[in-house]
Amino acid sequence: MPKDTFNNLNEDKKQKIFDAAVKEFSTKRFSEASINQIVKTAGIPRGSYYQYFENKEDIYLYMFERISKEKREITLHSENIDTDADFFEICLESTKATLEWAQHHPEYLRISIYMEIDDSEFVTKLRASFIEKIVEFIERDKERGLIKQETDSYLAAEMVYALIWKQSCMFISNKEKFIKRLSDGIKIIREGIGK
Repeated sequence: MPKDTFNNLNEDKKQKIFDAAVKEFSTKRFSEASINQIVKTAGIPRGSYYQYFENKEDIYLYMFERISKEKREITLHSENIDTDADFFEICLESTKATLEWAQHHPEYLRISIYMEIDDSEFVTKLRASFIEKIVEFIERDKERGLIKQETDSYLAAEMVYALIWKQSCMFISNKEKFIKRLSDGIKIIREGIGK
């Protein structure tokens, strides 16, 4: 994450650096991205970069957290999401809200695509954090008696994650088809593990 020297910068300079990171990581996998290119695009000296961040992982985490925070805000404030609903309903509605948001930020979508095809240890751990969040919801619904106790929470989470990812890759430009396929897939999973 950023050092204090970065946090003390004015908002315009922070935004330039964030925009430069988004530009670089939306055109290359993390493992192929270049600090030199980020520095060049942001218009800052290379030495300044290391006053702000330790390494490439730090700026990626900063960018990732900032995008994730924006995404959480969108999904939390969607009028269609009831946080007390079951996992499947939350999953469907939050994916719909995220789809709307992603259509206004195609570069964020490209970053997520590059995350999926990056096999670096760093990015693999970040992807695992997505699965952990899904597992938390599944475990919550097991406790509420909405999902069968014998369900393998990690396998179910991976299935839902794969379903969302695959359908978004295939139908991102066709919202109606994407939502229909996602709804149908979630229904199949729900009928398999739900009570």
